[in-house]
Amino acid sequence: MVPVKRKMIVASAAIAAALALPGCAPAGYSGGGSTTDYGAEPAANAVGATPGATEGATAGATPEATPGATPGAETDEGADTDSDAPELSDDEVTSELTAAKVNKMGETVQNQDGFVLYRFDKDKAKPEAKTTCYGDCAKVWPPAVINKGETPKLDGVDAKLVGTVEREDGTLQLTLDNWPLYTYIGDKKPGAWKGQNVAGAWFVITPEGKKNLTCLPKVSKAVAPPADSGSDKQESGSDSGSDYSY
Repeated sequence: MVPVKRKMIVASAAIAAALALPGCAPAGYSGGGSTTDYGAEPAANAVGATPGATEGATAGATPEATPGATPGAETDEGADTDSDAPELSDDEVTSELTAAKVNKMGETVQNQDGFVLYRFDKDKAKPEAKTTCYGDCAKVWPPAVINKGETPKLDGVDAKLVGTVEREDGTLQLTLDNWPLYTYIGDKKPGAWKGQNVAGAWFVITPEGKKNLTCLPKVSKAVAPPADSGSDKQESGSDSGSDYSY
């Protein structure tokens, strides 16, 4: 029994060491309030789950829950996709979904501007896609939206995993393996991933729609939403962490 106990102690120490690897987050990382960006430098690290942080624990998505190849096929709780949706400008639309590797994180999905996309644990993928991020949440985590009838250009992302869910205002939000997609205003440059593990609920999404847990910094707070015109509130994307739960 002693050798077995010793093996368990060694294994636990190895897991703790893996979670504390200095190569995961850059020096000085402090979550959503960090002033350190993560550059989009090529990385060869495999996209595997950090010990003790398995993707299946909260994701809820299964390979069988794919929405189909046609964006717009999946809707929020049977919402009518024929309803009048606001016309989005080119600047508002997510026109591309590209699989790309970034330094210290590995596999990500990025939009046409190179910004990393995220998924939110409070959303749902089964039995169908559902988005729950509205109001200030959507100001901090802008949904990846597209006009009705349009499809994003895909590079390294399986079209069968891409769909849409209708939001409350009628806009169509892109989904990947039924998980709604978002960017994060705390990411100051392409390839940054400061949104990783914010509120313990936001995670970089992989091209397969799973959580990328290769690097899992400590839980952090989201930046504050953009300030209203003429107010003294914190400016959009400020590096100071907020008390918001999203």
